[in-house]
Amino acid sequence: MAIAIIMPKQGQSVESCIITEIYKKKGDSVKKGDIIFTYETDKASFEEESPVDGVVLECFYGEGDEVPVLDNMMVIGEPGEDYSDLTGEQEVEEGKSDDSISNASDENIEVVNNTSKVETKIIAKTDQPKFISPRAKKLAEKESVEISNIEGSGPKGRVIEKDVKQFLTDRPRMTPLAKKIASEGGLQPQEYGTGLAGAARATDLAASDNNLFGVDYEDRKLSNMRKIIAKSMHASLQNSAQLTHHLSADARRLLELRKNIKTALEEKAIEANITLNDMVCFAVIKALNKFPEVNTHFLGESKRYFNKVHLGLAVDTERGLMVPVIKNADDLSLTGLSNRLKAVAESCRKGNVNPDILAPEAGTFTVSNLGNYGVEMFTPVINLPQSAILGVNTILPRPKDLGDGVYAFVPHIGLSLTYDHRSLDGGEATRFLRQIAIEIENLQLDITL
Repeated sequence: MAIAIIMPKQGQSVESCIITEIYKKKGDSVKKGDIIFTYETDKASFEEESPVDGVVLECFYGEGDEVPVLDNMMVIGEPGEDYSDLTGEQEVEEGKSDDSISNASDENIEVVNNTSKVETKIIAKTDQPKFISPRAKKLAEKESVEISNIEGSGPKGRVIEKDVKQFLTDRPRMTPLAKKIASEGGLQPQEYGTGLAGAARATDLAASDNNLFGVDYEDRKLSNMRKIIAKSMHASLQNSAQLTHHLSADARRLLELRKNIKTALEEKAIEANITLNDMVCFAVIKALNKFPEVNTHFLGESKRYFNKVHLGLAVDTERGLMVPVIKNADDLSLTGLSNRLKAVAESCRKGNVNPDILAPEAGTFTVSNLGNYGVEMFTPVINLPQSAILGVNTILPRPKDLGDGVYAFVPHIGLSLTYDHRSLDGGEATRFLRQIAIEIENLQLDITL
């Protein structure tokens, strides 16, 4: 009996997935447990195994396609088996396409003398893959628009003038010369042009004509994850009033605790390898409990206050930056927090993290630590709708008054707080940042489970 393989739903916030590789194509034999295709969300990648033995009777999508969750991806059954009841929407769309071709209007068919009706249909199907109204076609030619890039909203998928105008609204502006070159060479502008006000110039469309040096660059498509990150970072800066305060905390207490932990590990007195980052996050949680205004989401007309701390931690992976969230982090001991932070960071690097804990709305506050890279100061970008984010910098020696006119160089850890000025005033943000420093300087070692 033929069965449909659907695109699994990985987390409540995931609506579609990208097919990265198809291992079993139409006509291939499969065994139960064979990997038939791989896919990814904006943050994680997964493998799909065949639930039965059989043959791939149909594959509705290709590599690189975005597939809605719970949609049919494949059909597996016995050779020659009827699976028409499983094709669903895909078969209906194919029927519409064929029907559109056979019932095309006169304006979409190029009439040639002594050309039969059958030949005319063939021309319409092969040379004009999408039906387009005369006015839309004229505008597309004028603006150098490739019709295949436009989804028609007219009857039976027909491209009308409104569709072309909408495409032009989303496309970068082009100079007259760039339009001419694009029209003649079938080229498309880059997302951001180098001309005035971002307009695409001729050099943004074609390779250099310098035969001596040739082309010294390569254009590569962004990964799905990189697109998501770029969009969210741009939206964060465009849709909030961000300001950053910098402050440092005496790190002698942190370094002393870290030394004690290393000794305890060597003596096998403890099992958890508590890092400086774990201790800073623990101090942040303590400060958030004293400043509820920071542990919030800014929603425009309202502000959401959370009773628990859901801490996000920026994790650098091969696929890009991820921010997994530790739910109810304020209920954990230092050891418990350390174990949870390491577990979610490892899941991110392996690509099997739960997508639900990566959503910006899942966290109430985020920590981004660049201290291991030697960064002395930076401006972290808020993970909206959160009200703030803390950047942790490297430890540097700085002069400090030890009393009685005695000064010495003391290790200090840099702290950079970026906050949404719509949600927090400068005084509140400064007091909160100072409280983090106080918690760091007076941190008590807690290695209980």
